[in-house]
Amino acid sequence: MRLTFPSVEFDDAVAGICHGSATEPEMRALNELLRGNPKARDEYLLRIELHTRLASESELFSQVANAAASDPWPELKTGSRQRVLPPNPPLRARRPRVAQVLALAAGLLLIAGGVWALWFNNSTSRNRATSNAVAMLTRTVDVKWDPRAAPPRVRGALERGTLRLKSGLAQVVFYSGARMVIEGPAELELVSSMEAVCPRGRLLLEVPPPARGFRLRTPQLNVVDLGTSFGMNATPGQSEVHVFKGKVALVAGAAAAAKRSLDEGQAVVVQGKGQPRLMTASTETFTPLFEFQERSLASEAFRYEQWQFANAKLNQDPSLLVHLDFESRGSTEWTLHNAADRNRAVPEAVMVGCARAEGRWQEKLALEFQSVNDRVRLAVPGEFNGLTLSAWVCIKGLDRPFNSLFMSDGFDPGTVHWLIRDDGVLGLTVFGPVHGKFQILASPPVISLATLGMWQHLAVVLDGKAKQVVHYLNGFPVSRHSLKFGPPYRVGSAELGNWNARSGPNPAPELVRNLSGSFDEFALFSRALSDAEMRELHAQGKPDP
Repeated sequence: MRLTFPSVEFDDAVAGICHGSATEPEMRALNELLRGNPKARDEYLLRIELHTRLASESELFSQVANAAASDPWPELKTGSRQRVLPPNPPLRARRPRVAQVLALAAGLLLIAGGVWALWFNNSTSRNRATSNAVAMLTRTVDVKWDPRAAPPRVRGALERGTLRLKSGLAQVVFYSGARMVIEGPAELELVSSMEAVCPRGRLLLEVPPPARGFRLRTPQLNVVDLGTSFGMNATPGQSEVHVFKGKVALVAGAAAAAKRSLDEGQAVVVQGKGQPRLMTASTETFTPLFEFQERSLASEAFRYEQWQFANAKLNQDPSLLVHLDFESRGSTEWTLHNAADRNRAVPEAVMVGCARAEGRWQEKLALEFQSVNDRVRLAVPGEFNGLTLSAWVCIKGLDRPFNSLFMSDGFDPGTVHWLIRDDGVLGLTVFGPVHGKFQILASPPVISLATLGMWQHLAVVLDGKAKQVVHYLNGFPVSRHSLKFGPPYRVGSAELGNWNARSGPNPAPELVRNLSGSFDEFALFSRALSDAEMRELHAQGKPDP
């Protein structure tokens, strides 16, 4: 919004300021105009003065009225009455009052500007997304992390700190673009997106042009990469650098005189505080790291096969109403086959929009939801004493106040709405047997900035017998709630990843509840799964073993 002076929009904005009804865009535009237009500023001060006098000096007119009552006009002839002016206070008496009001108005303007700036800054601070991460963990093969710290998650952000790998291989991609493969046992301290420290371990580092100047330090060496591929083998008493492509600059120890460069095919070893010893680069020491990509793909393929085997068993569960793996096509290009073998009441689901995407594994397909049009529609007949909803999702962003996971159409008795709020809270709304009665059961915040872009297993259990609702994240319960409404529960016509409000031809904007992210798998059971079954469901489907 942009204001000009004079204009009707300027008049409305100033009136809004006076009466406390100005919108945020009006305040922004008015603030910008007053900074650069002296005439607008003068007019603003004048109007603030007038409003201040009218709003805060209730005795202003009563004093005039009292003066008029105590000093009535003399009897005058009709012809002369038109030349008589109303009584005014003496000029000298008004000047201090006007000066005070002008000073008050100017003060109010400064205070308003200060309050506006403070409010704006606080608002910006509240809504600003921040992160201390400098890299991300992209792939692993047969890893075992040090049990003294929580293990990092694949596709998860890595903040400044130390990674301790007991065994296996892990790939770390720095935000600068540098790509590193570490072989355990290893210890790596992440300093920034352009620097790391390796006290011990073997690693292979590739530095593209955008990350030129990446620095890697060991107790014996300080290596500055000049756009290369090199290997590092560090032990408590010795460090080796092998350049396989390009060039590096290095300093041995703390002596600047020991600074030198290494070209492709060269290597150097430093023992303790000794001098660097030049030798030929060898790839044999780093063979497992060079094979990381192939081993990673083989590991993913194996996990994918394990999941397929577990799925074949899961599909025989008689309580499984719907199982969408997003790989099995239906009778047409825009339908999805329901893989639940024991239940034919829901043969297919219908895709509206959506796009194919990579799933938890490179071979696995997922369905991506990108716009307000994207959704998967299905209809589940019947009434149930309990329900379990399970989904593997990769959330890209929480763009709406309410982001739909799986929601029945409308608000019919016994139906459910499963969603994620924009603060990361999982929510299940259960509608009672009477229209207008419902219960909202919400978890603590579980989706955060750090988990966006990662595959996560979300589930909720609606247990009519135990009268409780349980929210799950990655196989473990995050909240339990007492349920007011008993069975039967229904699904009926419903949508995955969006919601058909069914609230009239022109639904309000807040009824847009599309999801921004991908579904890799969705399952709906006609019973309440136990905690143990939920852990098993997560274990069978998690990307890394």
